[in-house]
Amino acid sequence: MYELYYTNLGRAYVGDSHNLLASIDDNSVDLVITSPPFALQRRKEYGNKDQDEYVGWLVQFGRDIYRILKESGSFVLDLGGAYKKKRPVRSLYNFRILIQMCDEYGFNLAEEFYWHNPAKLPSPIEWVNKRKIRAKDSVNTVWWFSKSDFPKADIRKVLVPYSERMKKLLEDPDSFYKAKKRPSGHDISNSFGTSVNGGAIPPNLLQIPNTDSNSQYLRLCKEFSAKKHPARFPSKLPEFFIDFLTDEHDLVVDIFAGSNTTGEVADIRGRRWLACDLDRDYLAASALRFFEEPIDEKQRRIFQKLISGCDLPVDLTEVRKQKGLFTLQDAGLSGGHSVAPF
Repeated sequence: MYELYYTNLGRAYVGDSHNLLASIDDNSVDLVITSPPFALQRRKEYGNKDQDEYVGWLVQFGRDIYRILKESGSFVLDLGGAYKKKRPVRSLYNFRILIQMCDEYGFNLAEEFYWHNPAKLPSPIEWVNKRKIRAKDSVNTVWWFSKSDFPKADIRKVLVPYSERMKKLLEDPDSFYKAKKRPSGHDISNSFGTSVNGGAIPPNLLQIPNTDSNSQYLRLCKEFSAKKHPARFPSKLPEFFIDFLTDEHDLVVDIFAGSNTTGEVADIRGRRWLACDLDRDYLAASALRFFEEPIDEKQRRIFQKLISGCDLPVDLTEVRKQKGLFTLQDAGLSGGHSVAPF
């Protein structure tokens, strides 16, 4: 494992994530959030595992993730659903991972979330498009694990806008709602007029379309003929959990970084971050997320260093202007490991 690039707040590494995890001190990380290659029926370019071996492969990361998390820390795992090979029945792999993470390593399931991508194309083709015997699969399971019963969390930081109906209710609650006893026997008082939340509490169904087609990352991948990652999750997904579960300067880790959406969001939100991926080309292209448009000659030279592998790690602080500097000690990285220092 070696360091590829760094910003003022984070570091990106190429290699096996087991090595990165082994290099991080106990009880030092606030949030691990990641979207690993899914257990699909066919092998993809980015290295997904076969369904039969997937659960054992992924669960083994749980021991070190549990070790490095603070007692107040969280582990958020995004997993896509899958069908069994040549059968119109669902794989239970994502639920087996949930149960094994809790039973084998002591995680709690703080809450289950579901990411609905309304822009997802109908799939799988055989059962949805051809035979028309199943609905399209457009929801991922997102498990929020914690070490303790009370991990750091503040729902007030991820409130959503009120609906127009709710706005009218808050303006004049007596005209729109009369408090009465519910069928359950609960007596609901009329307290809408005293709301000071500034927004509505979001549900655990996150509706986030994955429609990115003209982001800076994609534009610059095209301009530099860089290898863009084909399975990127939208920035709104890690943004929700980073805002919800961490504070400024907290440490966020992504062990299957891909195009490093997590690192970019953490950087923007003022969190320190560590990212790791096996594929050097994907991670090199992810550095384009931290460039400043319009691209000048200095940035072209910096990207050429990333591609050539010369003078690593590459310093992106000149193109990502921020205060402070992120050190190995800040990241909770132990000395004597393979992680390269500044």
